[in-house]
Amino acid sequence: MTEITLLLVDDHPIVRNGLRGMFDSTPGFTVLGEASSGPEAVESVHRLDPDVVLMDLRMPGGGGAEAIAELTRRRARARILVLTTYDTDVDTFPAIEAGATGYLLKDATVEELLAAVRAAAEGRTILSSAVASRLFNAVRAPVAPADKLLSDREREVLVLVARGMSNREIAAKLFISEATVKTHLTHIYTNLGVRDRAAAVATGYDKGILGRP
Repeated sequence: MTEITLLLVDDHPIVRNGLRGMFDSTPGFTVLGEASSGPEAVESVHRLDPDVVLMDLRMPGGGGAEAIAELTRRRARARILVLTTYDTDVDTFPAIEAGATGYLLKDATVEELLAAVRAAAEGRTILSSAVASRLFNAVRAPVAPADKLLSDREREVLVLVARGMSNREIAAKLFISEATVKTHLTHIYTNLGVRDRAAAVATGYDKGILGRP
């Protein structure tokens, strides 16, 4: 049986240690290395050339979705299997669109994880049931016109973000609290499928919500 080589990417050492112990004790798997951030993962994949990368998403040193996109751009041979605690649309869709082969949550059983890694190594897509349901619902849901993606208030907030205003300045301008501004931003990120202010503004222009830059 051909051994499957792996790179473990997670910012928590205890998680990496647990995964390494599991794979080291299971015939057919070899852990080549570990990384604690997206940029480190990209470098490690280039250096070690693993068959499969187990990739966390939210890491302080650089996110997994960005690393997946970079590895896809570089046409890395490795298959990337996301292993995370997050199943929100903001996490799921960017990772899959970036090129992830599969998406599992950390509550998966050992048997499920081993089977998913084997499937990923063969190029087959494996999704947790929660993620599969989200994707299925997204495909079935009608696509909202660009001008319906955000409420009038959310559009106002995005316009002020595009002008470089802080949450405090936006709150003062619109006579609302900073907490309300943060809530609007959360909705904006979710509806536009982005993760930060810069991406929201870029997407706003791209979809015509903000007009021309």
